[in-house]
Amino acid sequence: MSLFSSKDLKLLTNPLNMNNPITIQVLGICSALAVTVKLEPAVVMSVSVLFVLALANVIISLLRNTIPTRIRIIVQLVVIASLVIVVDQVLKAFVYDVSKQLSVFVGLIITNCIIMGRLEAFALGNKPWPAFLDGVGNAAGYGVILIVVAFFRELLGSGTIWGFQVIPEGFYEMGYANNGLMILPPMALIVVGIIIWIQRARSRDLIES
Repeated sequence: MSLFSSKDLKLLTNPLNMNNPITIQVLGICSALAVTVKLEPAVVMSVSVLFVLALANVIISLLRNTIPTRIRIIVQLVVIASLVIVVDQVLKAFVYDVSKQLSVFVGLIITNCIIMGRLEAFALGNKPWPAFLDGVGNAAGYGVILIVVAFFRELLGSGTIWGFQVIPEGFYEMGYANNGLMILPPMALIVVGIIIWIQRARSRDLIES
């Protein structure tokens, strides 16, 4: 039996485009606005969500037949909160500066609609392997949007990528100026809107839906 069936591959690839959690499901917008001023915190947030969502999906899938229906939300929150605490402590230990930039948004992973939604809609009804793939796929779809938005916001707003200056000083001497609007939260929403427009313009299925 193949490790990746066509159905399994769709769990990984659909969230990257046709069922993206941010641009199609419109979930996780808050962090897309808040942590995308710079590329580094956006990448760290994406990896953090990937870790939490993939493991939470697997854990809930393993426990799905033993969790009483009445307390399933509480159990899900406990699992997510435990994983977020691990992520928070690791970030503080190894990338403290980024941890400070992310501030409360690491803790808010606990209430991220994408994570709660996948646990409720998928992990509770599927085996661990598909649940793991679903978690990885949705976290990757979320992360791709964060990284793309952060790339353009940092490049156009600060002239840097990952903190390194990429726009030559000669450009500034000729009158070029960084776009200060790009570092404001509304611009993140505008960039996400542009991505949605491009995505729908390229896909007839999305336009018809």
